[in-house]
Amino acid sequence: MATSRALRYLESRKNLTGCVCGLAGLALTLAGQAGALWPVVVGGLYGAGALLAPPDRAAPPPISETSELASIRADFTALRSYLDAFDAPPTAAGTLAELDELLTALLDPGWVADELTTNPDDVYKLSRAVRHDVPDAVDAYLRTRWWSRLTPGNEPPERHLERQLTLILRELNAVAGSLRDSQERLQQTLTTELESRDPKDV
Repeated sequence: MATSRALRYLESRKNLTGCVCGLAGLALTLAGQAGALWPVVVGGLYGAGALLAPPDRAAPPPISETSELASIRADFTALRSYLDAFDAPPTAAGTLAELDELLTALLDPGWVADELTTNPDDVYKLSRAVRHDVPDAVDAYLRTRWWSRLTPGNEPPERHLERQLTLILRELNAVAGSLRDSQERLQQTLTTELESRDPKDV
């Protein structure tokens, strides 16, 4: 495990940036600019490069482009693993938890899934949320958060993330609402049919 961690560090952005800066220190030494303190200059430049380099991000989960609910479920499982490693800001954590709960309910095998398959538009919205919208929002936040440290004063990336997740949640709530309305219509139809057969009215 220690070996694999060391190998990961060797390939990391921090090490590669530090090496480039360390080579610049060697170039300064060869040009006669570093003097007797050249080890300090090379080490210092390496350390500065490693500290300033953007951190390695976990890659978004690989996704398939098919629209069957089974493959969307598999992609949702991969997305959950990705989000488990994501340190969500407090303003977005609650919305992410709501999204997780709603997607779990919508993708759970059973009558909900059976009902969803009758509406390709709703299946597409689920697919888009799991495969693109949520991972893209998180990845954009991670990228922007790193840059915001260097250029403070812009709108906080947390605010954009919260907005994006709220819009995704609103769209998926509409999908759940249409399913609920469909079931209510079926229930009302059954009630009407049974009332029409009621012997009292004959």
